[in-house]
Amino acid sequence: MSDSWAVVPLVVCAIAVVALAILTIRHRQRLAESVERERVLMSRVSELEHEATAATLATADIRPLENDPGPEIDEELDGEEGSLTDASTGLFNEQFFRVSLDTRVSAARRHLRPVAVVLVQVSEGVREGAPSPVAPDLVAEGVRATLRDADTACRLDDGRFALILEDTPENGAVWTVERVRRALALERPGQTLWAGIACYPAHAFDAWELFDRAANALVAAREWHQDRIEVATAD
Repeated sequence: MSDSWAVVPLVVCAIAVVALAILTIRHRQRLAESVERERVLMSRVSELEHEATAATLATADIRPLENDPGPEIDEELDGEEGSLTDASTGLFNEQFFRVSLDTRVSAARRHLRPVAVVLVQVSEGVREGAPSPVAPDLVAEGVRATLRDADTACRLDDGRFALILEDTPENGAVWTVERVRRALALERPGQTLWAGIACYPAHAFDAWELFDRAANALVAAREWHQDRIEVATAD
C-alpha cells in the first residue's frame, strides 16, 4: 500500500509536465499566428499608404530637394514623365519620395513610432582616387534584397538612393544600411558605400528637416575614402 502511495507524486508530476508542455506549444502557436497576422496587416497598411501617396501626387505641394551630392554622380536619368518609378532601377522616383516622406512622418507622429530617413551613395574606384558611380541597378538589387515590405526605397533625380524605414530607430537604421553594404560587397567587391541617417523624433520633428539632416550626414560620410555610415545629430 505504501508503495502505491509513493507512486502518486510521480504520476502527478508527470501529468503536470505534460500539461505544461501542451500549454507551451499552444502558446507558441498562438504567438506565431499573431506575428503572422501583424506582418500581413503591416504589409497591407504599407500598400494602402503607397496607394494614397500616389493618389495625392498630382495636387501635392512639392518642395525641391537640396544638398546636391556633387558633380561626380551627376548623370542623365531616363524616365517617362508622370511615372512613379525610376526607369533605371524600378524603384520609386524622387516625385514619389517627396510626397511619401511627408506621409510617413505624419503617420509616425500619429502612431508615436520612429521612422528613419537614409540617403545612400555608392561609388567604385574611391581608393584608387578615381571615383565613379556604381551601376544603379546593382545598388537597387542590394536594396531590394535587404529592405522589408513596409519600407520605401527610391532613387532621386541626382542619383542618390533614399530609404524610408518604418518603425525604425537609429540603431535599426544603421544595421539595415550595414546589411545593404554587405550585400553589395558580396556582389562586387571594391565598392564604397556612404550613408547619412536621420530619425524621427530623435533628430528632427519635421519631414524636411529630417531629410536635410540625413543629407548633411551623407556629406560628412563622403569625406571618408572608405565605407562610412554617419548618423545625424539633434543639434
